[in-house]
Amino acid sequence: MLASLLRMPAERLQKIIAAAGIASRRKAEELITGGMVSVNGQIVTELGSKADPALDHIKVAGKPLRGPERQVYLLLHKPKGYVTTVNDPEHRPTVLDLVPGVGARVYPVGRLDYLTEGLLLLTNDGNLAQKLTHASSHVPKTYLVKVSGKPTPDELDKLRGGVFLPPETKPLKTREGQEQKRRSHAVRTAPVRIELVRDSANPWYEITLIEGRNRQIRRMFEQVEHHVEKIKRVRYGPLQLDVEAGHFRHLTNREVAQLKAAAEAPKPVSKRVHTKVQLTAERPHDKTRTRPRGQHRDGSRGVKRQSNRKP
Repeated sequence: MLASLLRMPAERLQKIIAAAGIASRRKAEELITGGMVSVNGQIVTELGSKADPALDHIKVAGKPLRGPERQVYLLLHKPKGYVTTVNDPEHRPTVLDLVPGVGARVYPVGRLDYLTEGLLLLTNDGNLAQKLTHASSHVPKTYLVKVSGKPTPDELDKLRGGVFLPPETKPLKTREGQEQKRRSHAVRTAPVRIELVRDSANPWYEITLIEGRNRQIRRMFEQVEHHVEKIKRVRYGPLQLDVEAGHFRHLTNREVAQLKAAAEAPKPVSKRVHTKVQLTAERPHDKTRTRPRGQHRDGSRGVKRQSNRKP
Protein backbone atom coordinates (compact mmCIF):
# COMPACT_ATOMS: atom_id res chain seq x y z
CA MET A 1 0.00 0.00 0.00
CA LEU A 2 2.78 2.40 0.95
CA ALA A 3 4.67 1.59 -2.26
CA SER A 4 1.64 2.41 -4.37
CA LEU A 5 1.21 5.74 -2.58
CA LEU A 6 4.85 6.65 -3.11
CA ARG A 7 4.92 5.51 -6.74
CA MET A 8 5.52 8.41 -9.13
CA PRO A 9 3.56 8.71 -12.38
CA ALA A 10 5.17 6.61 -15.13
CA GLU A 11 7.03 8.48 -17.87
CA ARG A 12 8.01 7.62 -21.42
CA LEU A 13 11.28 5.71 -21.60
CA GLN A 14 12.90 8.09 -24.09
CA LYS A 15 12.17 11.00 -21.75
CA ILE A 16 13.73 9.15 -18.80
CA ILE A 17 16.85 8.28 -20.82
CA ALA A 18 17.24 11.85 -22.08
CA ALA A 19 16.84 13.24 -18.55
CA ALA A 20 19.65 10.95 -17.38
CA GLY A 21 21.97 12.62 -19.89
CA ILE A 22 22.75 9.49 -21.89
CA ALA A 23 21.41 10.76 -25.21
CA SER A 24 18.99 13.19 -26.78
CA ARG A 25 15.35 12.16 -26.93
CA ARG A 26 15.65 11.32 -30.63
CA LYS A 27 18.73 9.16 -30.00
CA ALA A 28 16.98 7.53 -27.03
CA GLU A 29 14.17 6.47 -29.37
CA GLU A 30 16.75 4.81 -31.62
CA LEU A 31 18.22 2.97 -28.61
CA ILE A 32 14.74 1.68 -27.70
CA THR A 33 13.79 0.50 -31.19
CA GLY A 34 17.27 -1.04 -31.52
CA GLY A 35 16.66 -3.32 -28.53
CA MET A 36 19.26 -1.62 -26.32
CA VAL A 37 16.88 -0.82 -23.44
CA SER A 38 15.45 -3.18 -20.84
CA VAL A 39 12.97 -2.65 -18.00
CA ASN A 40 12.99 -5.14 -15.13
CA GLY A 41 14.96 -7.58 -17.26
CA GLN A 42 12.65 -7.40 -20.29
CA ILE A 43 13.83 -5.84 -23.58
CA VAL A 44 11.55 -2.97 -24.62
CA THR A 45 11.40 -1.96 -28.29
CA GLU A 46 8.05 -0.19 -28.52
CA LEU A 47 8.12 3.62 -28.51
CA GLY A 48 5.70 5.09 -26.00
CA SER A 49 6.49 2.45 -23.37
CA LYS A 50 6.51 3.90 -19.87
CA ALA A 51 8.38 3.20 -16.66
CA ASP A 52 8.92 4.60 -13.18
CA PRO A 53 12.62 5.42 -12.69
CA ALA A 54 12.15 5.28 -8.90
CA LEU A 55 10.91 1.69 -8.83
CA ASP A 56 11.72 0.05 -12.17
CA HIS A 57 15.18 -1.30 -13.03
CA ILE A 58 16.12 0.33 -16.34
CA LYS A 59 19.25 -0.59 -18.28
CA VAL A 60 20.70 0.94 -21.44
CA ALA A 61 23.19 -1.22 -23.34
CA GLY A 62 23.38 -3.47 -20.28
CA LYS A 63 24.30 -0.66 -17.88
CA PRO A 64 21.96 0.56 -15.09
CA LEU A 65 20.43 3.95 -15.71
CA ARG A 66 21.52 6.73 -13.42
CA GLY A 67 19.12 9.26 -11.95
CA PRO A 68 18.26 12.49 -13.79
CA GLU A 69 21.01 15.03 -14.25
CA ARG A 70 21.03 18.44 -12.65
CA GLN A 71 19.35 20.76 -15.14
CA VAL A 72 21.73 23.22 -16.77
CA TYR A 73 20.81 26.31 -18.79
CA LEU A 74 23.49 28.17 -20.75
CA LEU A 75 23.56 31.36 -22.81
CA LEU A 76 26.34 31.18 -25.42
CA HIS A 77 27.59 33.84 -27.82
CA LYS A 78 28.13 31.64 -30.86
CA PRO A 79 30.82 32.96 -33.22
CA LYS A 80 30.81 32.44 -36.96
CA GLY A 81 32.52 29.25 -38.10
CA TYR A 82 30.82 26.85 -35.66
CA VAL A 83 28.04 24.39 -36.47
CA THR A 84 25.03 23.97 -34.17
CA THR A 85 25.26 20.21 -33.79
CA VAL A 86 26.63 17.72 -31.28
CA ASN A 87 28.83 15.96 -33.86
CA ASP A 88 29.78 17.05 -37.35
CA PRO A 89 30.69 14.47 -40.04
CA GLU A 90 32.85 17.11 -41.74
CA HIS A 91 34.83 17.54 -38.49
CA ARG A 92 34.12 21.26 -38.23
CA PRO A 93 34.11 22.83 -34.78
CA THR A 94 30.75 22.58 -32.98
CA VAL A 95 29.14 24.81 -30.38
CA LEU A 96 29.77 22.12 -27.73
CA ASP A 97 33.50 22.81 -28.10
CA LEU A 98 32.77 26.23 -26.56
CA VAL A 99 31.11 24.94 -23.35
CA PRO A 100 33.60 22.54 -21.73
CA GLY A 101 33.33 21.45 -18.11
CA VAL A 102 29.68 22.33 -17.48
CA GLY A 103 29.10 19.02 -15.72
CA ALA A 104 26.21 17.88 -17.92
CA ARG A 105 25.47 16.76 -21.46
CA VAL A 106 23.76 19.78 -22.98
CA TYR A 107 22.18 20.29 -26.39
CA PRO A 108 21.58 23.43 -28.47
CA VAL A 109 18.02 24.77 -28.54
CA GLY A 110 17.25 25.44 -32.18
CA ARG A 111 19.94 26.38 -34.67
CA LEU A 112 22.15 29.20 -35.85
CA ASP A 113 23.73 28.44 -39.19
CA TYR A 114 27.48 28.23 -39.79
CA LEU A 115 27.87 31.90 -40.80
CA THR A 116 25.48 33.33 -38.19
CA GLU A 117 26.61 34.50 -34.76
CA GLY A 118 24.86 35.52 -31.59
CA LEU A 119 22.73 34.24 -28.73
CA LEU A 120 22.30 30.47 -28.54
CA LEU A 121 20.67 28.51 -25.72
CA LEU A 122 22.02 25.15 -24.58
CA THR A 123 20.39 22.92 -21.98
CA ASN A 124 19.71 19.36 -20.88
CA ASP A 125 16.08 20.26 -20.06
CA GLY A 126 14.39 18.33 -22.85
CA ASN A 127 10.88 19.53 -21.98
CA LEU A 128 11.81 23.20 -22.24
CA ALA A 129 13.84 22.68 -25.41
CA GLN A 130 10.92 20.88 -27.05
CA LYS A 131 8.47 23.66 -26.13
CA LEU A 132 10.79 26.40 -27.40
CA THR A 133 11.41 24.70 -30.75
CA HIS A 134 7.88 23.44 -31.36
CA ALA A 135 6.00 24.96 -34.29
CA SER A 136 3.36 26.36 -31.93
CA SER A 137 5.99 28.31 -29.97
CA HIS A 138 5.99 32.04 -30.71
CA VAL A 139 8.83 33.23 -28.49
CA PRO A 140 10.23 36.35 -30.25
CA LYS A 141 13.81 36.24 -31.52
CA THR A 142 15.60 39.44 -32.57
CA TYR A 143 18.49 39.74 -35.03
CA LEU A 144 20.76 42.44 -36.39
CA VAL A 145 20.97 41.93 -40.14
CA LYS A 146 23.24 43.55 -42.74
CA VAL A 147 21.83 43.47 -46.26
CA SER A 148 23.67 43.88 -49.57
CA GLY A 149 22.00 46.76 -51.37
CA LYS A 150 19.15 48.90 -50.12
CA PRO A 151 15.67 47.34 -50.25
CA THR A 152 12.85 49.63 -51.33
CA PRO A 153 10.02 50.53 -48.91
CA ASP A 154 7.68 48.26 -50.91
CA GLU A 155 10.11 45.34 -50.60
CA LEU A 156 10.38 45.84 -46.84
CA ASP A 157 6.58 46.02 -46.51
CA LYS A 158 6.35 42.77 -48.45
CA LEU A 159 8.73 41.09 -46.00
CA ARG A 160 6.88 42.54 -43.00
CA GLY A 161 3.59 41.08 -44.20
CA GLY A 162 4.99 37.62 -44.94
CA VAL A 163 6.36 36.00 -48.09
CA PHE A 164 6.25 32.52 -49.60
CA LEU A 165 9.45 30.51 -49.23
CA PRO A 166 10.07 27.73 -51.78
CA PRO A 167 10.73 24.15 -50.59
CA GLU A 168 14.25 23.24 -49.49
CA THR A 169 15.91 20.18 -51.00
CA LYS A 170 19.18 20.07 -49.06
CA PRO A 171 19.26 17.19 -46.50
CA LEU A 172 18.62 18.14 -42.90
CA LYS A 173 21.30 17.42 -40.27
CA THR A 174 20.30 16.23 -36.81
CA ARG A 175 21.95 17.53 -33.66
CA GLU A 176 24.17 14.42 -33.76
CA GLY A 177 25.42 15.44 -37.22
CA GLN A 178 23.51 12.77 -39.17
CA GLU A 179 21.72 13.60 -42.41
CA GLN A 180 18.05 12.88 -42.93
CA LYS A 181 15.60 13.59 -45.71
CA ARG A 182 14.01 17.01 -45.34
CA ARG A 183 10.21 17.17 -45.42
CA SER A 184 9.93 20.62 -46.95
CA HIS A 185 7.19 22.42 -48.81
CA ALA A 186 6.43 25.99 -49.79
CA VAL A 187 5.40 28.01 -46.73
CA ARG A 188 4.32 31.55 -46.01
CA THR A 189 6.23 33.33 -43.25
CA ALA A 190 4.42 34.97 -40.37
CA PRO A 191 4.51 38.79 -40.13
CA VAL A 192 7.84 40.15 -38.88
CA ARG A 193 9.01 43.43 -37.39
CA ILE A 194 11.72 45.23 -39.39
CA GLU A 195 13.35 48.46 -38.19
CA LEU A 196 16.22 50.33 -39.82
CA VAL A 197 19.12 50.78 -37.36
CA ARG A 198 21.92 51.97 -39.66
CA ASP A 199 21.28 53.59 -43.03
CA SER A 200 23.90 53.11 -45.75
CA ALA A 201 24.40 51.55 -49.17
CA ASN A 202 24.38 48.19 -47.33
CA PRO A 203 22.03 48.94 -44.40
CA TRP A 204 21.58 47.22 -41.04
CA TYR A 205 18.11 46.22 -39.82
CA GLU A 206 16.72 44.91 -36.56
CA ILE A 207 14.39 42.01 -37.38
CA THR A 208 12.14 40.18 -34.92
CA LEU A 209 10.62 36.80 -35.79
CA ILE A 210 8.09 34.69 -33.92
CA GLU A 211 8.99 31.51 -35.80
CA GLY A 212 12.26 29.75 -36.53
CA ARG A 213 12.36 28.28 -40.01
CA ASN A 214 15.66 27.08 -41.42
CA ARG A 215 17.74 30.02 -42.77
CA GLN A 216 14.54 32.06 -42.68
CA ILE A 217 16.00 35.58 -42.84
CA ARG A 218 18.38 34.74 -45.69
CA ARG A 219 15.60 33.04 -47.65
CA MET A 220 13.20 35.94 -47.03
CA PHE A 221 15.56 38.51 -48.50
CA GLU A 222 16.26 36.21 -51.45
CA GLN A 223 12.59 36.65 -52.35
CA VAL A 224 13.19 40.39 -52.87
CA GLU A 225 16.55 39.75 -54.57
CA HIS A 226 18.84 40.94 -51.79
CA HIS A 227 21.74 39.01 -50.27
CA VAL A 228 22.20 38.92 -46.49
CA GLU A 229 25.81 39.61 -45.56
CA LYS A 230 25.71 39.26 -41.76
CA ILE A 231 23.28 38.02 -39.09
CA LYS A 232 23.65 38.32 -35.33
CA ARG A 233 20.97 37.18 -32.88
CA VAL A 234 20.82 39.61 -29.98
CA ARG A 235 17.65 38.60 -28.09
CA TYR A 236 15.73 35.40 -27.42
CA GLY A 237 12.48 35.99 -25.56
CA PRO A 238 13.40 37.63 -22.23
CA LEU A 239 17.15 37.01 -22.72
CA GLN A 240 19.62 39.50 -24.18
CA LEU A 241 23.09 38.82 -25.56
CA ASP A 242 25.55 40.11 -22.95
CA VAL A 243 28.73 38.01 -23.31
CA GLU A 244 31.63 38.21 -25.74
CA ALA A 245 31.88 35.97 -28.78
CA GLY A 246 32.95 32.45 -27.85
CA HIS A 247 31.97 32.87 -24.18
CA PHE A 248 28.97 31.61 -22.20
CA ARG A 249 27.27 32.01 -18.85
CA HIS A 250 24.67 30.14 -16.79
CA LEU A 251 21.14 31.54 -16.68
CA THR A 252 19.87 32.82 -13.36
CA ASN A 253 16.86 31.20 -11.70
CA ARG A 254 14.80 34.24 -12.61
CA GLU A 255 15.81 34.00 -16.28
CA VAL A 256 14.92 30.31 -16.37
CA ALA A 257 11.49 31.08 -14.91
CA GLN A 258 10.96 33.89 -17.45
CA LEU A 259 12.00 31.63 -20.31
CA LYS A 260 9.62 28.87 -19.19
CA ALA A 261 6.79 31.40 -18.91
CA ALA A 262 7.53 32.64 -22.45
CA ALA A 263 7.45 29.06 -23.75
CA GLU A 264 4.04 28.52 -22.13
CA ALA A 265 2.55 31.78 -23.44
CA PRO A 266 -0.61 31.30 -25.56
CA LYS A 267 -0.32 31.50 -29.33
CA PRO A 268 -1.16 35.00 -30.63
CA VAL A 269 -4.21 35.34 -32.87
CA SER A 270 -3.51 36.52 -36.41
CA LYS A 271 -4.89 39.91 -37.40
CA ARG A 272 -6.07 38.35 -40.63
CA VAL A 273 -8.44 36.13 -38.63
CA HIS A 274 -9.99 39.21 -36.96
CA THR A 275 -10.50 40.80 -40.37
CA LYS A 276 -12.22 37.71 -41.72
CA VAL A 277 -14.57 37.53 -38.73
CA GLN A 278 -15.45 41.20 -39.07
CA LEU A 279 -16.23 40.86 -42.77
CA THR A 280 -18.51 37.89 -42.23
CA ALA A 281 -20.26 39.53 -39.27
CA GLU A 282 -21.24 42.67 -41.20
CA ARG A 283 -23.50 41.60 -44.06
CA PRO A 284 -23.85 44.30 -46.75
CA HIS A 285 -27.61 43.83 -47.30
CA ASP A 286 -28.31 44.62 -43.63
CA LYS A 287 -26.99 48.13 -44.21
CA THR A 288 -28.64 48.79 -47.58
CA ARG A 289 -32.21 47.72 -46.71
CA THR A 290 -34.48 50.76 -47.21
CA ARG A 291 -37.96 49.31 -46.40
CA PRO A 292 -39.29 47.49 -43.32
CA ARG A 293 -39.17 43.74 -43.24
CA GLY A 294 -42.35 42.12 -44.61
CA GLN A 295 -43.24 45.08 -46.83
CA HIS A 296 -43.29 44.55 -50.61
CA ARG A 297 -42.02 46.98 -53.19
CA ASP A 298 -45.54 48.21 -53.95
CA GLY A 299 -46.06 49.08 -50.28
CA SER A 300 -48.41 46.19 -49.48
CA ARG A 301 -47.83 43.66 -46.70
CA GLY A 302 -48.51 39.96 -46.29
CA VAL A 303 -47.62 36.90 -48.33
CA LYS A 304 -48.07 37.19 -52.09
CA ARG A 305 -49.13 33.99 -53.79
CA GLN A 306 -48.54 33.46 -57.48
CA SER A 307 -51.42 31.78 -59.32
CA ASN A 308 -50.72 29.03 -61.81
CA ARG A 309 -54.14 29.48 -63.54
CA LYS A 310 -54.19 30.73 -67.06
CA PRO A 311 -56.07 34.01 -67.66
